[in-house]
Amino acid sequence: MMKKELDEIRAGLESGGVIPYLGPGVLELAPNCPVPNSPEALVERLVAKVSVPHKIRKNLTAAAQFIENFKHRKTLTTIMEEAFRPNVAPTALHHYLAALSKEPLLIVDAWYDNAMQHALQSKVDWGQVQGVSQSEHFGTWVHYYRPEGMQAEDFESETWGTVLYKPLGSISPERNFLVSDSDFVEVLTEIDIQTPIPEVVKALRTDRNFLFMGCRFRNQLERTFARQIMKRSSSLHWAVLPGELTRNEERFLEEQGIRRLDVPLQEFVDAVVHEKLAA
Repeated sequence: MMKKELDEIRAGLESGGVIPYLGPGVLELAPNCPVPNSPEALVERLVAKVSVPHKIRKNLTAAAQFIENFKHRKTLTTIMEEAFRPNVAPTALHHYLAALSKEPLLIVDAWYDNAMQHALQSKVDWGQVQGVSQSEHFGTWVHYYRPEGMQAEDFESETWGTVLYKPLGSISPERNFLVSDSDFVEVLTEIDIQTPIPEVVKALRTDRNFLFMGCRFRNQLERTFARQIMKRSSSLHWAVLPGELTRNEERFLEEQGIRRLDVPLQEFVDAVVHEKLAA
């Protein structure tokens, strides 16, 4: 990693010009993580609870849809709650992001755990916006929550110093999960015209850069969510993506103006976060 680029990213994070976008891989930084930290780990948890056809046993959204269809939505929600009920202690990265003081800040967290929420408890002026399932909240795309977990009105988010956006939902405070095929079909039907994207997110992303950490872009769902959340932002972004990329990932990075940082996430955190904390 070039020091100049790292300094640019750190300065952007601390000025609010760079928006952190966290994926499930961030939880690999958590020692003995008690919750699934990848789609592959999560689908293993689902199929361990309910028998599903062999051909979809490794497909998270399809397996979730099978459980929803044949065992009821409540069964799927219960399994998801059991999987993500254990508290995940915030990592150094979560604490670093929570401590950023330039306002207003936007943090995107595209997984179901609540580590980022716990890290933000040290603040007062923040709130979160969570995607919700149409099967459970028909006609509503997102719910807004104050720091203590009480549901808020959408206009309140305009005054928050830090906005935590959880597009897939979260275990807390009210068990909102977008995980089945039908959940995503509803969102993807409207996402091109940005209907499911909260207005506060649209405002805060304008002309800003994104920094993807713990994310992959191997399937259409991952790429579509990232693309639509990034829409109308800056033309330059970064992604910490170690190891071999798929052809689709390479194409996506090129199309979206995302510079790849081919380093392990822990090494990146050590360089950007710990160096700052030691300064």
